Amino acid sequence: MLIVGGGPSGSSCAYWLAEAGWDVALVEKKVFPREKTCGDGLTPRSVRQLADMGVEGSLAGAHRFSGLRAHGFGKVLDLPWPEHPSFPSYGYVITRHDLDALVNDRATKSGATVWQGTEAVEPILDTSLSRPAGAGLPSCVGAVVKDKATGDRREIRARYVVVADGANSRFGRALGTSRDRKQPMGMALRGYYTSPGHDQPFIESHLDIRDAEGEVVPGYGWIFPLGDGRVNVGVGLLSTDRRWKGVNTGTLMQHFVAGAPEEWELTPATALGPPTGGKLPMGLAVGPRLGATTLVVGDAAGCINPFNGEGIAYGYETGRLAAVSLGEALSGDGYAALQRYEDRLEEAYGLYYRVARAFIRVIANPDLMKLCVGTGMHSETLMNWILRIMSNLMRPDETGPAEAAYRALSGIARLAPAGA
Repeated sequence: MLIVGGGPSGSSCAYWLAEAGWDVALVEKKVFPREKTCGDGLTPRSVRQLADMGVEGSLAGAHRFSGLRAHGFGKVLDLPWPEHPSFPSYGYVITRHDLDALVNDRATKSGATVWQGTEAVEPILDTSLSRPAGAGLPSCVGAVVKDKATGDRREIRARYVVVADGANSRFGRALGTSRDRKQPMGMALRGYYTSPGHDQPFIESHLDIRDAEGEVVPGYGWIFPLGDGRVNVGVGLLSTDRRWKGVNTGTLMQHFVAGAPEEWELTPATALGPPTGGKLPMGLAVGPRLGATTLVVGDAAGCINPFNGEGIAYGYETGRLAAVSLGEALSGDGYAALQRYEDRLEEAYGLYYRVARAFIRVIANPDLMKLCVGTGMHSETLMNWILRIMSNLMRPDETGPAEAAYRALSGIARLAPAGA
């Protein structure tokens, strides 16, 4: 088994496969710990996966927070994480520099072979293998890898290959993956600042960020306290409409920082370096995700939640789902087991992401954005429902207002075409 990429999805997949006793190798082009552009926030979904992998105990130095402080249209609401039978009611803020090293180390200790500083530069294809029906990707039986330090190249061959090299997945594109340009794309920029609010008990989200002309744009700004003297500050823009494709996220970031609450003391003088950013394919927008011998996971498959831009939890979860299917394939079910990975993705996220994509198309309209968010910010009860839906924490064991609202939205989404 070969996994290309050692971020959340790749390391999760490697851990679960190695824990089940399978022979798995992972190649990661960087050397841990390494910097990674991210908001650094772990929601209860992420914490659940880290706990299941036995990693949460290693987060002792991470900043634990209890909920979301929402700002918008002159209102401020403190929203605790909702109670849920399957997830904790807290999260953490920890840099990806530290977090990804912890999870990758956990995979190594569970028996996975990890080659750091090793880039998969080219897939090895077996053209003698026929492409089964439904397998959108060619038969990949390994990779040509390059040692980043020496430049030496060699081949690693495997029965199955997992593509987990992130949102810009070069390896995936070499196999034939591409983004559906009709689906939403996120654009994000973040930087670190020193701040007296570094140990606040809530992460902060600003729901009415504005462009240079003062117009509300579809996205949000965030301030996430790290507990070590720093805060992670950023802006995310949902590009779903031509009018937003030209928005400069750097300018948006400057306006957000300048208008942030004074108690954070965010100024050019407290910035710890220039901001960095990237593009985020969302809502399972990347495909194909399945080949005769290949699965695509995490950001490489566009698994980011369109509601809130969260990708870490879905990286861990899709890596785990892939590991289940690969274990079944190795146990004798072959390609039929790989096909079940798509079924599992659809069951876990298909309808939810369709609802999210519909929501994004609504808020792309500035007037509807003001109506939805402005109305919500006047009702703490309503915003608690919205938080439960947007963080994907609906309860299966009760029928509350949030679950009822989501069922109504999902009923509408079911009427839309599958690719909508």
